[in-house]
Amino acid sequence: MAHIEQSSVRNRLLKAMLSEDFARLQPHLEPIDLQSGQTLIKPNGHIEHLHFMESGIASITAESANGRVEIGMIGREGVVGATPVLLGSDRVPYDHFIQLPGVALRIRAGTVSGAMEESPALRKLLLRYILTEMIQVRQTALANATQEIEARLARWLLMCHDRVDGDELLLKHEFLSMMLGVRRSGVTLAMQQLEGAGRIRAKRGRVTVINRELLEDMADGSYGTPEAEYVRLIEGA
Repeated sequence: MAHIEQSSVRNRLLKAMLSEDFARLQPHLEPIDLQSGQTLIKPNGHIEHLHFMESGIASITAESANGRVEIGMIGREGVVGATPVLLGSDRVPYDHFIQLPGVALRIRAGTVSGAMEESPALRKLLLRYILTEMIQVRQTALANATQEIEARLARWLLMCHDRVDGDELLLKHEFLSMMLGVRRSGVTLAMQQLEGAGRIRAKRGRVTVINRELLEDMADGSYGTPEAEYVRLIEGA
């Protein structure tokens, strides 16, 4: 495998590790390309690898009688598959797939579990990361229960914006309706409202963030708490 320097990785979790903990993982990290729609973890399927995201976005989705809905999002701040594996399970009843293409550093799940047993500092960091995932999921539940679709869409676009370079997002309305668990017509109307207010510009399959501050205002308090907790728990530790 190619030698990977900690200073060159883009994954924020890998960057936050102590150098000796990164060195435990480094020989086992394998760069792989991720394609849109690619499945990383099947529902109830055995988890063999974890994926430290360098770029792109992975979605965690659940099936319901009304279709599939997103319950979690992972970009270069995190690692796909961490929560079940690091809490002692080898599977989870949710689909993990690539929403926006990118690159990840893949590593065997057992290698990470073993490194955690060797290093209390690594164990603490990764458990803190799991907590940030839990906070994000709970904030999503709160937003879905209390916010109108425009605020939920604004929050979701901000979360995507955090995880890409630049201001352009490649997103279709059909995909957005699935991720938010609403009808496509509702997404179209909400998108028109955000665009009319000068927050975004939407074209076929593309959304460009024009004014992030206004978009945060539109999110109406539903965005920001998980993001601040990540900085506090991971990068401020």
